[in-house]
Amino acid sequence: MRYTYLLAFLAFFGFACSSGPENPADQVFINGIIYTVDESNPKVEAVAVKDGMIQAVGTTAEIQEWAGENTEVIDLEGKTMTPGLIESHAHLMGIGYNKLELDLMYVKTYDELVEKVAEAVEKAQPGDWITGRGWHQDKWIEKPEKMVKGFQTNDKLNEVSKDNPVFLRHASGHASFANSKAMELAGIANLNGERPGEVEGGEIITDELGNPTGVLTERASGLVARLVPEETPERAEEALTLALQELVEKGITSFHDAGSGQDVIDLVQKFKDEGKLTVRQYIMLTGRQPELLEEWYQKGPMIDTEDHLLTVRSIKLNCDGALGPRGAWLLEDYYDRPGHRGHETLPMSVVTEVSEKALPLGFQVCSHAIGDRANQEILDRYEAAFAKNPEATDHRFRIEHAQHIHPDDIPRFGEMGVIAAMQAIHLSSDRPWAIDRLGEKRIIDGAYVWQKLMKSGAVVTNGTDAPVEPVDPIPSFYASVTRKTLEGTPENGYEADQKMTREEALKSYTLDGAYAEFEEDFKGSIEVGKAADFTVFDQNIMEIPEEEILKTKVAMTVMGGKVVFKK
Repeated sequence: MRYTYLLAFLAFFGFACSSGPENPADQVFINGIIYTVDESNPKVEAVAVKDGMIQAVGTTAEIQEWAGENTEVIDLEGKTMTPGLIESHAHLMGIGYNKLELDLMYVKTYDELVEKVAEAVEKAQPGDWITGRGWHQDKWIEKPEKMVKGFQTNDKLNEVSKDNPVFLRHASGHASFANSKAMELAGIANLNGERPGEVEGGEIITDELGNPTGVLTERASGLVARLVPEETPERAEEALTLALQELVEKGITSFHDAGSGQDVIDLVQKFKDEGKLTVRQYIMLTGRQPELLEEWYQKGPMIDTEDHLLTVRSIKLNCDGALGPRGAWLLEDYYDRPGHRGHETLPMSVVTEVSEKALPLGFQVCSHAIGDRANQEILDRYEAAFAKNPEATDHRFRIEHAQHIHPDDIPRFGEMGVIAAMQAIHLSSDRPWAIDRLGEKRIIDGAYVWQKLMKSGAVVTNGTDAPVEPVDPIPSFYASVTRKTLEGTPENGYEADQKMTREEALKSYTLDGAYAEFEEDFKGSIEVGKAADFTVFDQNIMEIPEEEILKTKVAMTVMGGKVVFKK
């Protein structure tokens, strides 16, 4: 009898001990449509998470077995989950400051821009600077009567702001628009009939009489920009807080900051130390501060192998301008401005010097290049640096934008292992007028050539270049797979043979972005052992009709197993 009781007790004890998992998950996400970006297991229903890392993937029934009594169960209710989206090229503080200044991104006419300035002047004290960003004359639905070299003049701006200097950055960041008060303070007003001086690597746009129109391109913008009062630490913290909130609302879990100084690195470090960093940061050192680069050459890269929240191991070089202001550096004349080929905004000798110094020290170089001349020159200098350092095989040097490439240079990306860090949304926004700058042949042969680059073996990443464009990844995903404007034109898309598949577009926003920051073993796909970074959408972006993609919203953002945003 005792023996029978003992057996019964042991059986009950064994059942009690095995009734829950030995290592229960912290969270389980169930009942979803989950695209993993893992070729061996592309689609699952559920994921288990432990200590911020993926513990298991599978069906809902399989993953529910990982749930213990303290496990948080998150029912996705049929929504679509992907790996956390990675913004591979944007400007962190620019996103935040854009919310603190005049946001001109959605302005449709010059008169509307003037109205916004007038409203700001009414609220300002005399002498206060009025600043903003986002205007783009080629996106206005109607052009002003008076245009000089494709730009508006500041006549109306002067009427509404006589005592307040106004400085408005172009959406591209490669031009600016100032009123006469700001120009006068900068010493570039047309005084005594003298023409403004030339600016190396930029242009002060003047009319037929030599009068400045208020438009400054490339490095000429610095003449006024240097007078704008510096930001305060308090305002910087406010801007970073706003930027991080914007990112998580848009489903972004990792962010490549395309060029910042030590002040931004220190501020992000402060947010990390205080537990306020909700998006992983990969910060490129700005090449505009040579002394900063020298300091980092001495101490070497800062790679966050513990938390994977803040890494500094790359250098950003700004090598040419943008197509909009005709600053992109071209091999042949602009189609709509004969005799003009844009600007080299950084001596190519600097690209050589930085590349050859960075490579043996473990720094990645990321060079901004939009025009075909700039792309070619940078590839030449990368190639020479690689030849001098043959032992540095995993360099992952990048060209940021790679927007317009000579056909002979397209295969070099794959052959040399150079990453094309592109922004598909630029196709939607720029392609309707870019043909005026380049002409049809150059557009077809080498502009926004995603498929040609991928077929060369190159990795192509995706992003928005915010605040040049809104940081929302949905329009960029749409542009990737349709090659249409956001209004849905043309019917079959521009140069339709260069469209990405939806799988390619998702990979460009996840695993390829992780690869571009040396983190593909840690994140970028939903696999056991990787970070629990997820983006949840209210529609299935991989299957819905393409015209429905732009209506999709982010329902939830998860970083390291923590829900950092929920709609």
